[in-house]
This record gives sequence, C-alpha cells and structure tokens, in this order.
Amino acid sequence: MASGVQVADEVCRIFYDMKVRKCSTPEEIKKRKKAVIFCLSADKKCIVVEEGKEILVGDVGETITDPFKHFVGMLPEKDCRYALYDASFETKESRKEELMFFLWAPEHAPLKSKMIYASSKDAIKKKFQGIKHEYQANGPEDLNRTSIAEKLGGSLIVAFEGSPI
Repeated sequence: MASGVQVADEVCRIFYDMKVRKCSTPEEIKKRKKAVIFCLSADKKCIVVEEGKEILVGDVGETITDPFKHFVGMLPEKDCRYALYDASFETKESRKEELMFFLWAPEHAPLKSKMIYASSKDAIKKKFQGIKHEYQANGPEDLNRTSIAEKLGGSLIVAFEGSPI
C-alpha cells in the first residue's frame, strides 16, 4: 500500500554520496557520512533528513568510539525512522563496506506512525537503488552486532565495525 509520501531531493543526494565512494582526499573522506537518519516532515507528506542525526566518517575514532552503538542511540525510543548505515565488516577472506537500509519501528511508537512509515517504505526504497541489505528493527534488542552480522552474511562474518562477532 502506497502512502503518497514524497522523498526529498536531499535524501536522494545523501544516498548517492554514500553509495558512490569517489577517490577522495583525506579531508573529503572525513566529511563522508557513516550514518544518516530520515524522518517524515511535520506535515507527513515528505521523507526528509532529520536535523543533526548523522555520523561522519571523520567523527569515528575522534568523538565517537563505537559508531554502531552511537547510531542505535540516535534512534528515538517512541517513534519510527528510516536510516542508512555504511557498515564495515570482515569475512575470513576480506574487509567490506556495504550500505544497510533500516526501518526503525519501536514497539512504543504510535500505531499511526508505524502505519505511515511502513506504507511509505517503498517510496524511499525506490530511490535507494542497489541496497543489498534491508533490516526492520522493532527495538534496541534487534540492533545488536550478532543480528546485524547475520543479516550481512551469517557465519561468514568474523567482525563488525572492528569488533569480533
């Protein structure tokens, strides 16, 4: 069921910038986004970037020690959100980075919010062509390293964000 919600151009631009990793200077790499949270506009007609809800690659190791834990902490307790997270993980053979798309729909979110976010998910997913990993989380317990590693590749994953699984 489509909700008729639009996706802001800025959301598409951020996705493209996160997906296409251009050869960059160290300064440009620091400004690249590691995670971004999106929400519905006040009138519930457009998916927009939530103000101040991002992690830059340059923040990791400087002001943020555990980017995934920080990302989970940025999600609201009682409302829904969409998010992109640039996951770093290791298999036995190689180190990888892949984008993950999240629908955050916590148990304590209002039913109306859950319904509009669920029905608007297709609108944002259509703009995010090429996302390999999609994950719906209904509480912090769904966002642990083990469950994320399982989604990324199961038993092949030996580390997620620098921490062993």
